[in-house]
Amino acid sequence: MTSRRTFLQTTAIAALLGQLPLSALAQSGGKMKIGIVGSGRVGSAVGGAWIKAGHEVMFSSLDLEADRKLAASLGPNAKAGTPREAAAFGAVLMISVPYRALPAVGKDLGELLKGKIVIDTCNPFAERDGEIGVAARQKGAGIASMEYLPGARIVRAFNAIGAARMAQAHTSPGAVGMPIAGNDPEAIKVVSALIRDVGYEPVLVGTLEKMGNYLMPGTPLAGERSPEEVRKVAATLK
Repeated sequence: MTSRRTFLQTTAIAALLGQLPLSALAQSGGKMKIGIVGSGRVGSAVGGAWIKAGHEVMFSSLDLEADRKLAASLGPNAKAGTPREAAAFGAVLMISVPYRALPAVGKDLGELLKGKIVIDTCNPFAERDGEIGVAARQKGAGIASMEYLPGARIVRAFNAIGAARMAQAHTSPGAVGMPIAGNDPEAIKVVSALIRDVGYEPVLVGTLEKMGNYLMPGTPLAGERSPEEVRKVAATLK
């Protein structure tokens, strides 16, 4: 136990000093600082699960007072701030806003996105998001998100599964597969470890260009499936 604890402490310190990639810290079970922009149903459920797993989370949205109340209800590892504060705080940033707001979020965060691992949970819907939603569905949400969040190391996740049961996923760890898409190998490793902390088993289905648009409601990958079932469905889409 002592050697395990020493290893984790050494790994965490080395990662903070830039001597190890974030993926080494994540895969060793080390705890991370995570910023969340958009503390609605998905943001609050996933953020709460990360706090239970021991991570530090800063919530942000357009309602700072609501974020403060949310953080107070989740304990000392939860904080509240502005979106820019959350982006600066987190080694990893999750963005969970209506898709029509994504261009504005990208402009607001600007240079803070450069090289940042970003979990993109945002789904475009024409009826809600207007022209931005229509364009994103036509070109692919993965491609559109890369355009709106330039410089970010994006992994699309938490898009194809409803928010209702996300807070309870840890009760059956690994039973449900979480389809993800991304291009950056280290970002994929880091996000995969964080997905397991929520209770899902990550399943990489492809790149943002090829598979990013399948990770949303109303597609063959939507809904809860076992990891193997997710792989089988994804194989039919390539």
